[in-house]
Amino acid sequence: MIFDCERVARLEEVADEQFSLPLTLKGGGLWAGVLSSGRCALDGDEARLAGAGSLLVAAGPVRLVPAENCHLLAVRLGGLAAGMFLEGLEKPMFADGASCPGAAGLVAALAEAGPALQGELCYRLLCELAPADAAGTALPPLVAEAVAQIRAHYAGLYGVEELSASLGVSKSHLVRAFKSAMGITPGQYLTGVRLEAAKLLLARREYPLEVVASLCGFSGANYLCRVFKKATGQTPAAFRAAAAPVQSASPLPLEKELYV
Repeated sequence: MIFDCERVARLEEVADEQFSLPLTLKGGGLWAGVLSSGRCALDGDEARLAGAGSLLVAAGPVRLVPAENCHLLAVRLGGLAAGMFLEGLEKPMFADGASCPGAAGLVAALAEAGPALQGELCYRLLCELAPADAAGTALPPLVAEAVAQIRAHYAGLYGVEELSASLGVSKSHLVRAFKSAMGITPGQYLTGVRLEAAKLLLARREYPLEVVASLCGFSGANYLCRVFKKATGQTPAAFRAAAAPVQSASPLPLEKELYV
C-alpha cells in the first residue's frame, strides 16, 4: 500500500462525558474535543475557566477540573500527523471555538463515523485545529455571559430580546458581538442547545413529544418536529428509535417538575 491512512491519522478512542467531578482522559496521543456545556479548567490552571463552545486540545493523559456540571465530546487521535501536531503543541489548552469553526462538527462526525471515513476525518480535524494555539483567548465577557445564560435557561428563555434585556444591551449589539465571536447568532445557538437537550430526552424513550418540547423550550410538538427534522434530517420518532437509551444522564432543567 503506497499510502496508509491509518499511519497518518487514526481514531483511537471517543469520550462522551457528563461530569461534575475531575475527569482524566487517559491514553497517549492527541485529545481534541468540544465543551458543549458547563465551565471547566485544566488541572493546574483552575483560575482560567473555559466555557461552553471551547475546544480542548491536549496531549493525553489530561485531567479536567469542572466548576459545574459539564458535557464534553472528545476524540483521541493517533498516527504520524497527530504526533507531528503534538510536537508543536506547547501545552494543553482550551481554545476559542470561534477560531476553529469546523472543529466541533468534525469531532461529532468522527464520533459517529465508520472505519472507512475515520482517517480522512482525523486529518481534516488536525488541519482545522492548526490555528488553535492562536485561539486560546477567552470569549468576550458579554458573549461568555450570553452563552452561560442560554445554557442555564434555554427551557424558559423566550428569545434573544429577553436575553439581551437581561444582559443590559440592545438586541442588535448582542447579535453582532455573538456572531463575531461564535460564528452563529445567539438565536441559532439557543436552538442548538434546545435540540441537544431534546436528543437527550428522546434517548430516554419514555417522554411524549409534547413533554420533550415543553422541557426544552419549544412551543409545541409540531414545532419541535419541524426544527428537529430540518437540523438532523430525522424526525424525533426516528431518532428515538435509533438512539441507545441514556438512563444515567443528569436531569435536565425543569425535568424534576414531572415528578412533583
